[in-house]
Amino acid sequence: MRTYRYFLLLFWVGQPYPALSTPLSRRTSGFPAKKRALELTGNSKNELNRSKRSWMWNQFFLLEEYTGSDYQYVGKLHSDQDRGDGSLKYILSGDGAGDLFIINENTGDIQATKRLDREEKPVYILRAQAINRRTGRPVEPESEFIIKIHDINDNEPIFTKEVYTATVPEMSDVGTFVVQVTATDADDPTYGNSAKVVYSILQGQPYFSVESETGIIKTALLNMDRENREQYQVVIQAKDMGGQMGGLSGTTTVNITLTDVNDNPPRFPQSTYQFKTPESSPPGTPIGRIKASDADVGENAEIEYSITDGEGLDMFDVITDQETQEGIITVKKLLDFEKKKVYTLKVEASNPHVEPRFLYLGPFKDSATVRIVVEDVDEPPVFSKLAYILQIREDAQINTTIGSVAAQDPDAVRNPVKYSVDRHTDMDRIFNIDSGNGSIFTSKLLDRETLLWHNITVIATEINNPKQSSRVPLYIKVLDVNDNAPEFAEFYETFVCEKAKADQLIQTLRAVDKDDPYSGHHFSFSLAPEAASGSNFTIQDNKDNTAGILTRKNGYNRHEMSTYLLPVVISDNDYPVQSSTGTVTVRVCACDHHGNMQSCHAEALIHPTGLSTGALVAILLCIVILLVTVVLFAALRRQRKKEPLIISKEDIRDNIVSYNDEGGGEEDTQAFDIGTLRNPEAIEDNKSRRDIVPEALFLPRRTPTARDNTDVRDFINQRLKENDSDPTAPPYDSLATYAYEGAGSVAGSLSSLESVTTDADQDYDYLSDWGPRFKKLADMYGGVDSDKDA
Repeated sequence: MRTYRYFLLLFWVGQPYPALSTPLSRRTSGFPAKKRALELTGNSKNELNRSKRSWMWNQFFLLEEYTGSDYQYVGKLHSDQDRGDGSLKYILSGDGAGDLFIINENTGDIQATKRLDREEKPVYILRAQAINRRTGRPVEPESEFIIKIHDINDNEPIFTKEVYTATVPEMSDVGTFVVQVTATDADDPTYGNSAKVVYSILQGQPYFSVESETGIIKTALLNMDRENREQYQVVIQAKDMGGQMGGLSGTTTVNITLTDVNDNPPRFPQSTYQFKTPESSPPGTPIGRIKASDADVGENAEIEYSITDGEGLDMFDVITDQETQEGIITVKKLLDFEKKKVYTLKVEASNPHVEPRFLYLGPFKDSATVRIVVEDVDEPPVFSKLAYILQIREDAQINTTIGSVAAQDPDAVRNPVKYSVDRHTDMDRIFNIDSGNGSIFTSKLLDRETLLWHNITVIATEINNPKQSSRVPLYIKVLDVNDNAPEFAEFYETFVCEKAKADQLIQTLRAVDKDDPYSGHHFSFSLAPEAASGSNFTIQDNKDNTAGILTRKNGYNRHEMSTYLLPVVISDNDYPVQSSTGTVTVRVCACDHHGNMQSCHAEALIHPTGLSTGALVAILLCIVILLVTVVLFAALRRQRKKEPLIISKEDIRDNIVSYNDEGGGEEDTQAFDIGTLRNPEAIEDNKSRRDIVPEALFLPRRTPTARDNTDVRDFINQRLKENDSDPTAPPYDSLATYAYEGAGSVAGSLSSLESVTTDADQDYDYLSDWGPRFKKLADMYGGVDSDKDA
């Protein structure tokens, strides 16, 4: 049995542009024409059920940016199961359902609640369904439909950059590419001309142009010169709707800079330059600067300077300052005002980087004339040579002239010059010089063997201007004169065996000579005339500056003659002939059969300068005795220093302060002030000795002093003379105890013996004030007074 169910979805699009909506198809038997879907259903596998789709759709559009006050009507949803009794309920889901789109659940009317923007979302996909209100079950399956937002021209073209920056070389051909600008339109490019952009130039003509479709900016004027104008600002417009009226537009700014090319040659601002320089300027001294101007920049403005012609090609040079692009004229060789006063140069400035396509503009270089004036300065004297070498024989007498030096003032005035020797180079004053003519002569005798070369410095000074002086080295070679006799190269002491045969060689002799003859040394050896006859030995000259001593007989006896002294005469062959006599000691010794020495009569051959054992022992014994004597003397002296000044059986150290030191002599200014003896009034109350630690701290009692202690002075002087004239007095500082206070002594007298013989009574109560060390004296003398009173 075949069953048919019918469901109809109707849309009424309420919009002000009905032509933009697609009309619904005519219904035939309740189904959409040309839109059918077969759905297979049934109860058995062999039975196929075909049912017709119950929805009727049409794709539609909504205009964006709706400006009405009411909700925008979209359409109506209706099912053929709806009998109008309110038993069905329509539900809408999907994009924007319930927010952007709402549906009347009773009638199925759909509305848009907000303004829609296609650039934000161009398509909305929704799902519609009809359900039974009472049971909540769908009466039809859920179906999907699409709402497309129809575009309107509501977006203007926007450039990718607000400001473009571009560069193009100057002097470029017309149509040279500069930069491409791009603008985009957010409108729908598939609908109408809303997104079709056309470019045009609003500012920048006639220098540049733009292609309307691509936005490519090109040069439009020939030979644009950067030196005339470097910066250009071009305004480009992009308009949609194909550039038609009513289209929206946007603009951008393009800043175009012309880059430099080397199209300008260097040019000197003036054709002639003049500089001055003193003749004393050393090589490398800058004289002046010249600069050629170049309108280009960067490496195109770099300039190289060179001297191409002129009289001073070899005297001057020009270098380029890379920072300032200036040409610096410098001195290349030493100048001389007296030889040439003015130089003329031709200096050329050129570009090192040249573009061949601009060579038609002319040579990229320029030249100028430089005139240099040399100024005269007061120059020091100039010697005729850079160095002088002189020679003199070593036997030259004092004041012998060796040679001369010459110097003159190079200035035109020719100031007179005086000469002198730098004494720092001739400390011994061996040489001197004539200050007027520069003659060098000796002031002392010379000796080649002491010093062969003398290196001194001669100074030439202008008489009118002593500040102007110059120096020259002078090398003096002392020539050799045969003034030294040859002598043995070493001390010769040899031996001869007792069993020696005649003509046997026992020693070879060699000689030396301090002289240095031009033809070399030629020595001759011979026996002295006094020993030539009757000698037991002979001298054989080898003619090569050596000689041999030969035996003259067979056999020698050391008991008869133990030592032979052989005088040998050595002569040179130079002029004048110099000779000397050297002695060779020959000892007679016992030898074995091989000729080796075994023993000789003289022990000096083995120990020529040795001492015997007995002598050494005696010397050591004397040294030991001397040391013992010194030690004993020092011990006795130290023992004498330790003896007390007062020796008594009773220990009275508590009552008497003993100063048992000798003092420091004349240089000791701390122990005692001798001025007190000369002027007793100079005693200070609190002044104490500083060389020892005081044994008691008490204030001494001051007694009236005598105005003139002549007796003390006379006593001291007398004792001083006695000690000075005493030959037995020790030769070192000693303590001389005079034990005399004199009349009117500052300290007074403490002698108990004197107090007994004195008729006048004395008051000793002040002893109690001197401290515990004087307590016993205070009790003794205080008690006596008490006894007398009793």
